[in-house]
Amino acid sequence: MQSAPEPLPNDIAALHAMLVVAWAERDAERAEKVQLAAQNDRLRHLIRQLQRLRFGRRSEKLDPDQLNLALEDLEQAVAETEAEQEKADPALKRTRAETRRAGRASLPEHLPRVEVVIAPEDTACPCCGGAMQVIGEDRSQRLDRVPAQYQVVVTCRPKDACRKCQEGVVQAPAPARLIEGGLPTERMVAHVLVAKYADHSPLYRQSQILARQDIAIDRSVLACWVGHAAAEIKPLWRLMRDELLRSTKLFADETTAPVLDPGRGRTKTGYFWVLARDDRPWQGIAPPAVVYSYAPGRGAEHAVALLEGFTGVLQTDAYAAYRSLADPKRGGGPVSLAYCWSHCRREFFDLAKTAPAPIATEALRRIAQFYQIEAEIRGRSADQRQAVRQQKTRPLIEALKIWLEKTLVQLSTGSEIAKAIRYALNQWDGLTRFLDDGRIEIDSNSVERAMRPVALTRKNSLFAGSDEGAENWAMLASLIETCKLNAVNPEAYFTDVLTKLVNNWPNRRLAELLPWMWTTEAS
Repeated sequence: MQSAPEPLPNDIAALHAMLVVAWAERDAERAEKVQLAAQNDRLRHLIRQLQRLRFGRRSEKLDPDQLNLALEDLEQAVAETEAEQEKADPALKRTRAETRRAGRASLPEHLPRVEVVIAPEDTACPCCGGAMQVIGEDRSQRLDRVPAQYQVVVTCRPKDACRKCQEGVVQAPAPARLIEGGLPTERMVAHVLVAKYADHSPLYRQSQILARQDIAIDRSVLACWVGHAAAEIKPLWRLMRDELLRSTKLFADETTAPVLDPGRGRTKTGYFWVLARDDRPWQGIAPPAVVYSYAPGRGAEHAVALLEGFTGVLQTDAYAAYRSLADPKRGGGPVSLAYCWSHCRREFFDLAKTAPAPIATEALRRIAQFYQIEAEIRGRSADQRQAVRQQKTRPLIEALKIWLEKTLVQLSTGSEIAKAIRYALNQWDGLTRFLDDGRIEIDSNSVERAMRPVALTRKNSLFAGSDEGAENWAMLASLIETCKLNAVNPEAYFTDVLTKLVNNWPNRRLAELLPWMWTTEAS
């Protein structure tokens, strides 16, 4: 029940004051309404973007980085609105400040602290004028940034000579350098490598960043540094590739790598082939790793060369180039191919976007049951995963096959849904191989994720300058991405490893420099 409004005063001045207050409140409410409407528009736009990401055509789906940009813009707009509100309402500002203090994370202890003491201008007692004593203090911490500081390392090697003997001159040997006669330290080169291949900043942009600090280093000079680093770490890349080929289970995939073709004045299409190992979902002890290799084509001969010496389970999409690896006459023994349910599911998903699509929708519902079981057993041992799959997943998959076969005979041969069903049935052996081996994943998303950094670098750099440049790209990206998988700081890793390699690190101890073996204490 609403209370009766207060009676209006008879005094004209009081009425005038009430009217002014009412107008101010009205204007404030209108301004807030405009802000909320703008914020709602941004939220609706974001929802549409999310819908595109989840349900849109494959060619129209948003890249997750693009979605992050949209989120950043929205968050900035919300923060701007909150700042305006806090300016107009000091009490609200104090309340939100307390909330931020309570909810924010503590700053890392390893960061240096710069203490700034803000003392009152006058410490004399306002009552008696006597000296006052400190009885407590309030302390707060904020994160600050000092701009990147470049420095010149001056190496001085004194010469000592004997006054009695003319031949007695002694001088310490010059330290080894990655680039003899060059400008950079190994730490500087490591920074350039990580900026290019981990942070996806092309060399010309890095040259521009240096120029803002009045350091004139041309892009071609930076490219020279990268080339020298690639030559130095090549033995590590080969060792890491050999280590992966000795594994019993790998993922494989390939993606385009545009390469400049000077003879024709345009780019040609090369390919990055990737081998990935990630045994963590089934408690495997082998460290995760990624190795990229460049090849000028996508034919089966490149797949054969890439996996020469490998025997075990290879999980891929259903690309035909890998099928020759399953040949029983293959030297070293055949490879067991396991296929990807994510690729199979995509065939039905593309059809289900256009309603009504009852067959595709039903196929997606059934496949979703497999994924639900996989989510429950992720992180268990291989034997436990296999047991659960035999008990729960196998009956579902057998029922799916029977349903697909019955449905197929009722469809027009040339229909799109018939093609999707035939795709699944034609790959059935590879799709169901994960049921009998707990090491095998339901899909090859692990290697799909490993391709993402290459795509980002490709997007920013546009193309590699040559086949050799693409090979360097593959080698350096292999070590950087493997560092990430093993929670190793790639810049610290390259700084230390390049320094050790140019100082004649023994070949017999090369394995100690692999990302999963490397420690800052290694000497």
